Amino acid sequence: MEGILPLYKPAGLTSHDCVFKLRKLLKTKKVGHTGTLDPDVTGVLPICIGRATKVAEYITDAGKAYEGEVTLGVSTETEDASGEIIEEIAINRTITRQEVLDVLASLTGEIVQIPPMYSAVKVNGKRLYEYARKGEVIERPSRKVNIYKLELLDGRTEFSGDKIAFRFRAECSKGTYIRTLAVMIGERLGFPAHMSSLVRTRSASYTLEDCFRFSEIEELVEKGEILNALRPIESALMHLPKYRISDKVAEKVKNGARLPLPEQFGKEAGPIAVENMAGEVLAIYRKHPDKEELMKPVKVLRIE
Repeated sequence: MEGILPLYKPAGLTSHDCVFKLRKLLKTKKVGHTGTLDPDVTGVLPICIGRATKVAEYITDAGKAYEGEVTLGVSTETEDASGEIIEEIAINRTITRQEVLDVLASLTGEIVQIPPMYSAVKVNGKRLYEYARKGEVIERPSRKVNIYKLELLDGRTEFSGDKIAFRFRAECSKGTYIRTLAVMIGERLGFPAHMSSLVRTRSASYTLEDCFRFSEIEELVEKGEILNALRPIESALMHLPKYRISDKVAEKVKNGARLPLPEQFGKEAGPIAVENMAGEVLAIYRKHPDKEELMKPVKVLRIE
């Protein structure tokens, strides 16, 4: 069994919980997720099965999209609704739609984030949440991320009340913390804030419409039709540039041979999917670090 299973992750489970559950359901150990989703977050979690685990990193590296809600007036230690409240104030003024739009525009593009203490980022060999659970707050390295699109999903012209909440849509790069983005939105509006709900609507090429819930997966397993739910390995690599080769060259690729770098990829620093005439991706190549005229394999996916 191999392929990508687009899972709808329910609330209350970690990404690892989902993997553990699927290993039992599918009766296979070679199962991996494609990036951590917090327990409270629902939505798209592509699961790699069998040989597809080799391409998990390329799904993780691809862009993602979310729909979330930011609540102004309350901040929490985890930056989401599950954490203890650390600051709470009444909103003392009306916020205009244009103010919100201006803030969203200011956070679009390349921005700098500091990972939250309750996160899986490693510092000095330990996960940040390990420090946080002991009540320790340590210095965290900042990171640059890209917010490709940030839209307001609320039609109001003015926002008022002791607490204000509004929904937004974000398309972003790997490594973006949407709960931190919600806090940053609040800061720029002048108030403490947290992310009060979040759904991942897309990961790489997989969307909510593609996803299967656990109940549906269980039913497919019982009927012996689970293979119908699996997407081919190639679906995980749709965002990569493709280079099609002949069957003769394909044999060399399966043996891990270096190849001449095609002219069209001369400036391509990232991974390149090398495929056969049937459109099957045989390997992932990159530009050779020392020999500009060559590219070398970083992962061979098919050897038969």
